[in-house]
Amino acid sequence: MAVARGPDVAGSRAVTGARDEGDPVVTAYLAVPGAAQMRLLGTRIAGLLRAGDLVVLAGALGTGKTTLVQGIGAGLGVRGPVTSPTFVIARLHPSLRGGPDLVHADAYRLGSRLEVDDLDLDADLDHSVTVVEWGDGLVENLAAGHLRISIDRPQPAGLASGQAAQPPDGAADQVRRVTITGYGARWRAAASELTATLAVPLG
Repeated sequence: MAVARGPDVAGSRAVTGARDEGDPVVTAYLAVPGAAQMRLLGTRIAGLLRAGDLVVLAGALGTGKTTLVQGIGAGLGVRGPVTSPTFVIARLHPSLRGGPDLVHADAYRLGSRLEVDDLDLDADLDHSVTVVEWGDGLVENLAAGHLRISIDRPQPAGLASGQAAQPPDGAADQVRRVTITGYGARWRAAASELTATLAVPLG
């Protein structure tokens, strides 16, 4: 796993001192080589999360968003299994050890904030960790700050612009480029802890 912290991939500084709550306060970049490491990354992120935290996941289909949430669920010690909630929209996973519950939602089929409001995600926010796949631009207003995690599959060299990248047969694991960005006072305070956690190699 490679980690770079700062305003760009080549940087080595955490971004702090944002002008307002809409600006990123910390950003980290990682290369995650496979599904096992993606779950481990989720487990480590879970160690930083607490009740009231909102995590927004972005990335194309099949990039590993649900795999990451499985790791978060394992790290939080919630009742499983954690699977894609696409068809039920949102699923509650109660804590098995007295910590925060996990609310795992999928906004893929939702087209507006009004539809998100109908889910009443904010009703569980105070005592849960809420993770929303495909939530960009729809759920950020649920909390004063949030953690945005974007997962990308790098496009192979020589692939024509706009052409979809297809994994080779039997290649379940491919390197993913993960960008983790914190917003708001919550993640400004936890910036050093987040970057230190992400700097530890994933096995």
